[in-house]
Amino acid sequence: MVHLSGARLARAGLLVLMVLLLPVSMAWPGGIAGEVDYNGEVSEVTMAGCLCHAEASSDDVTILLDGVPYAYTPGETYSLTLQIVGGPERGAGGTSQSAGFSMRTTLGQLIPADGNTQNWEGDATRLTHTSAGSAYSNSDRLWSFDWTAPATDEGLTRFYIAGNSVNGDGNPTGDQWNRLNFPIHPESETSREGTRMVFVGTGDVSPPETEHETDLHEMGAKLRAHWLGLLGFAAVLITLLFCGLMLRYGFSASYKGRSNLLRLRIKTLKRGDQ
Repeated sequence: MVHLSGARLARAGLLVLMVLLLPVSMAWPGGIAGEVDYNGEVSEVTMAGCLCHAEASSDDVTILLDGVPYAYTPGETYSLTLQIVGGPERGAGGTSQSAGFSMRTTLGQLIPADGNTQNWEGDATRLTHTSAGSAYSNSDRLWSFDWTAPATDEGLTRFYIAGNSVNGDGNPTGDQWNRLNFPIHPESETSREGTRMVFVGTGDVSPPETEHETDLHEMGAKLRAHWLGLLGFAAVLITLLFCGLMLRYGFSASYKGRSNLLRLRIKTLKRGDQ
């Protein structure tokens, strides 16, 4: 029979404790949602954030959600695109994973569009990444899915999103995350139509290149007024030029003829005097 000293028992107990806590401190490559237990505190991951990766959120991670309606139409389905930008460089610590997210809506249904997203435990109000969606191969850290608004006007709905950007080394060190939440009101007579992009964070998001050319069809009344002004100015210049040419060449012959007639009369008068 093997007897262990007190020091060895303590080390063995510490090792067992670390093994038990390992799933809590490691990443969740297959998705995560709902309430999680972090160091004995139970919290909703979309509201508390990815605490197993870092204790505080970071604005170096930018979460963007495109296709969000200004106001929802009951029963309408909207195609959304979620992207995480910034944080640790993809693959900086390895190629195990790239990024992940957890999302919840208070109304309507979140519908996966492909194998990169899934409803958490069959709950249509919760959406998260899959192992494929968080993989290193997802180079853009981007996910597409649909949201179907409630069938009737049930008032304001709110979205909660936690996005995690990881360096791919398989442990939480160096990873960063951020949170995004926003409301969507039901449509009304005064609500704005169309969709928009909502985002949070100040990560390194490269803006599109500035276009110096302007589509003439988009200038409208301003363009017409501009051209009318130019045409009016050109008409004045042409009129002045025409008048100048007429004065210089059109009337010169007539003027010369009158001058010769006047000289002839003067000569005639002089002869009469003689």
